[in-house]
Amino acid sequence: MQFGKLSDEQWAFLKPLRPQELVEALEAVGVKRNVATIIVYLKDMDEATSRDIEKGSELRQPEVSIAMRTLREKGWIAERDVKGSGKGRTTRLYRLIMSIDEIIGHYEEEKRSESSRAMQSIQRLKEISAT
Repeated sequence: MQFGKLSDEQWAFLKPLRPQELVEALEAVGVKRNVATIIVYLKDMDEATSRDIEKGSELRQPEVSIAMRTLREKGWIAERDVKGSGKGRTTRLYRLIMSIDEIIGHYEEEKRSESSRAMQSIQRLKEISAT
């Protein structure tokens, strides 16, 4: 079984956790697929480079960059630079600093607030139409 661009082999280590369903469930609450895919990929990793994320998720570099920007803005990832041997470039490592439960809780609260605002608007519409 395959989902998105991810193969069974790439997600074999996550198979018991049903990553396809987790990505799809995150998408259903409004998370963009590339962000959801990276959350699922990183949730069980200690750290990963951007290239590791590209290979492991089969996302293209621009998709990874955009998703990482979103995760950075939310404060859900930590980054650290590791100096390579010699005079080579440093390597940036990423890791999730929010648990999957905390991320789900964030979206649960967000949807609860949206629902409350919508119900208040409906109530206001009823009040206006009754006059």
